[in-house]
Amino acid sequence: MPAQRRSRTVKRRLWGGLRQQWKLLGLFEIDQQHEFFSLTQMMKEGLLAAVQNTIDNPLPNELSEDDFRLEVTQVHEGFQMQTFAGSVFASLRRALGMTEKEYQRSLSSDGCYLQFISNSKSKADFFLTNDKRFFLKTQNKREIKFLLSNLNIYLEHLESYPHSLLVKFLGVHMIKIPRQRKKYFIVMQSVFYPDERINARYDIKGCEVSRWTDPAPEGSHVIVVLKDMNFEGNHITLDQQRSWLVRQVEIDTAFLQRINVLDYSLLLAHQPLHNDERDQSHSFATLIIRAKKSVNPGSSPTHAGLPCVPGAVLEEDSALLVSEMDCGSESFRVTETHSGDGLIPLQELRGGASETSVDSELREFQAQNRRLLPNFKNPLHVIDGPDLRYFVGIIDIFTVYGFKKKLENLWKRLRYPGQAFSTVSPSAYSHRLCQWVQDHTK
Repeated sequence: MPAQRRSRTVKRRLWGGLRQQWKLLGLFEIDQQHEFFSLTQMMKEGLLAAVQNTIDNPLPNELSEDDFRLEVTQVHEGFQMQTFAGSVFASLRRALGMTEKEYQRSLSSDGCYLQFISNSKSKADFFLTNDKRFFLKTQNKREIKFLLSNLNIYLEHLESYPHSLLVKFLGVHMIKIPRQRKKYFIVMQSVFYPDERINARYDIKGCEVSRWTDPAPEGSHVIVVLKDMNFEGNHITLDQQRSWLVRQVEIDTAFLQRINVLDYSLLLAHQPLHNDERDQSHSFATLIIRAKKSVNPGSSPTHAGLPCVPGAVLEEDSALLVSEMDCGSESFRVTETHSGDGLIPLQELRGGASETSVDSELREFQAQNRRLLPNFKNPLHVIDGPDLRYFVGIIDIFTVYGFKKKLENLWKRLRYPGQAFSTVSPSAYSHRLCQWVQDHTK
């Protein structure tokens, strides 16, 4: 018996040492020796079957209230997996230009999931698919209920503002293992994708208390997400697209104020633009493809026949667009018009388009605050400035301003007089983050 206890103690020490190393690395593979290997294998198996179910069952033309309440349980060896509102999230994935096959392939590939250990105070576990395209995050039951209860208005917001910076939720699931607590988790699009050349990452809340993180050592490969105070003295340089970003943050935070949440973050990262990327972004062929990305409506998450979030332009479609221009069968014109210093793209105009039609499209673009999307993966979260490519998104939208948060607000006002801390009312939180963007962009 003492020998068994010693063995367990040694294992705990070894595991603790490994965790300390991993905290430095931030991102690492979940292999067979990892504590989450079994769980992530269940996730992969369950998601493979759940997505296959949506592939095998065509989506309805119009989502009903029953679709939002639907729960499907699939039984696997050693566990069950429950999928919530599966057809609703499948409709959103379709609206984002994502095929079910590519989604399934990413979630259930042979490669190990990756764990990301952040400096967040959250008790959640964070996983990435092996290609780093999708985030999986454990959530508690209250947070899942909150998301599902607001799912309809969340989709309405994405329909109204197709270029929203809100994180894109792609699935909600629960794993039930005999004699263990249920594990709820969500699948999201990663804001920082692709991340191969990103050289700085920030989590911004617009305040100062506890908003500094020690940077990674010079020349190391450690992944550290920095905070507000680390960003001081820097700016997001966008030139003409600045007004678009300022306005979109105002729109998205107004929505979050409406659902009474706070403590969300503006994720920000950047990487240098290569010379060929700067030149390419202004070429005529690329402008056509970018315009196509910006106006290609995909389909509405709630009504299959209605346009909504712009879909992806596949490589073969890009080649086709260029060949169409070369053959000269139709004339194309890309127009850029300015509102303040913001850039508002107009759809490429085919030969017979009337001026009235163009004016109508422009008004719609202005109302929806659309922009000219980059010809790049993950275009809804990527904005190119003159020298840097920025990745921007709003995440962690589950903290409701209820009784406990109001008490926390009172305590922090006494604890940090005259300082900006995170726990404030949703209206104050929204205003403060918008002001941060105003002050730190040019």
